[in-house]
Amino acid sequence: MTALLAGKILWVLTVVGWYVIRYPFERRAKRKRVAATKRGAAETIRMLISFSGLGIVPGIFVASGWPRFASYPASWLQIAAGVVVMIVALVLFRLTHKALGRMWSVSLDIREQHELVTSGIYRRLRHPMYSAFWAMALAQALLLPNWIAGPAGLVGFGILFFSRIGPEERMMEETFGDAYRAYRTRTARIIPGVY
Repeated sequence: MTALLAGKILWVLTVVGWYVIRYPFERRAKRKRVAATKRGAAETIRMLISFSGLGIVPGIFVASGWPRFASYPASWLQIAAGVVVMIVALVLFRLTHKALGRMWSVSLDIREQHELVTSGIYRRLRHPMYSAFWAMALAQALLLPNWIAGPAGLVGFGILFFSRIGPEERMMEETFGDAYRAYRTRTARIIPGVY
């Protein structure tokens, strides 16, 4: 097996792992009523851009090798680093879903009887789901030796993150007021002690 093939297989396993973790929460979320939402055209565009970078572009590369001109030789060291980051991403992803439970939502939604989650992984990070997606995007860049398909996740998710984080935090502050402001002062956004 070549490093290129291993990287592609591991990227597919990352996507499968992501889906296996998310599926039960997505099913449960459909049963809970949404009290307030910030969904709209801007949110749809952000989600499509992120999905293109983390799903469509790398999926095309994995399936067809396109765009071939942007490929470079894969190294086993790079693939090994990608595996480590992939594991971190999936563990973080699972921890966030477990901590959120019935409060989980794919978009900017507040559920009926929504509670501010500050336990588990949320004790130190306000947005560990985003930390998990940044790690997934980095794993993709390491696992897929292509200058377009590899970093597409960092670009696509980066656009979603930097355009969504402000509205999301404002929505949380509007909903939870002083409790959220106090929570924000004692936690980092995505990297403990850094940002």
